[in-house]
Amino acid sequence: MRFFTSLLPRLLLLSTALLTFAAPGFAASRIKDIVDVEGVRKNQLIGYGIVVGLNGTGDSVRNAPFTKQSLEAMLERLGVNVRDANLNTKNVAAVMVTAELPAFSASGSRMDVSVSAMGDAKSLLGGTLLVTPLLGADGEAYAVAQGTVQTGSISAGGASGSSITKGVPTSGRIASGGIVEREIAFDLNAMPVVRLTLKNPDFTTSKRIALAINASYPGTAFAENPTIVSLKAPQGTNMMNFVTDIEQMNVNVDTPAKVVIDEVNGVIVMGENVRVSRVAIAQGNLTISVQEQPFASQPAPFSQGQTALVPDSQVSIDEEKGKKLYDLKATTSLSDLIEGLNALGVSPRDMISILQAIKTSGALQADIEVM
Repeated sequence: MRFFTSLLPRLLLLSTALLTFAAPGFAASRIKDIVDVEGVRKNQLIGYGIVVGLNGTGDSVRNAPFTKQSLEAMLERLGVNVRDANLNTKNVAAVMVTAELPAFSASGSRMDVSVSAMGDAKSLLGGTLLVTPLLGADGEAYAVAQGTVQTGSISAGGASGSSITKGVPTSGRIASGGIVEREIAFDLNAMPVVRLTLKNPDFTTSKRIALAINASYPGTAFAENPTIVSLKAPQGTNMMNFVTDIEQMNVNVDTPAKVVIDEVNGVIVMGENVRVSRVAIAQGNLTISVQEQPFASQPAPFSQGQTALVPDSQVSIDEEKGKKLYDLKATTSLSDLIEGLNALGVSPRDMISILQAIKTSGALQADIEVM
């Protein structure tokens, strides 16, 4: 008896643990994944440069005057005068260089850059980008790019003119090819109020974020609108630590009822909140075939007639059988809607027409977005 008495608490603890693990959890998302912090963003940079070392796949200097001018200016800065020379190299290409400067980037840190040909270059494979300043929207240089261009493409051609190209050989990347030269000043801790921007604006989600933050830090969050939630750090906590703490909070994200249709590829995406009022659906295919089999009509002997081509048309109608009228009950859920449409044996493209017809009838309680 003593043995069973001591074993009973362990059994109760084990059963409680099993129930805890078996219980389904709510589909919650971290605040970090559904919002952006005001001011913490990337900045786009752009520059104009020259790629050299191409194996005869560069710009035609005669057809690309900007390449010739850039080559002459670069050589003059290096002490070589080629103004009156007849340049006819195909190992040089003029390119545009783009990059994104990450937030809080320090001077000396590296970033990836993209290189794209401007002229009639055939390929940038194996080329080297020379030192190129990268400018921001204010016209100031924030980074410098240089390095070997990697295109990740394949291009081959034969003497007969046939060629095979896989990928885009006139565009490539330079991994860690950009070096940050100027930092963008941004002091997060000096900001008295920081605003969180929802990636998918929604009234309910914005309110839930404010409630979740105020539950742990009362009076620090306020939902201004479906997009903005304002934050004010509590006393004794700087803004950096406060934002770090609330990023890990979980919030149930609410989404509007929407059906997204891609008619080109026949793709349909429906959210879980899509509902359908009671409606009857019948679907079937009607095929009308017209076949023309003309034959020659010969005149009777000695009738002085002429041979004529007489048309002979055969028209047939083939209607698919076995499709019944399907009744969707009121407040049908997404799973019931899919099950009902599958019961009709419809294809994705037919399903697009059915959903649009249901929306027209007023029975589909969701927005339809056609891509």
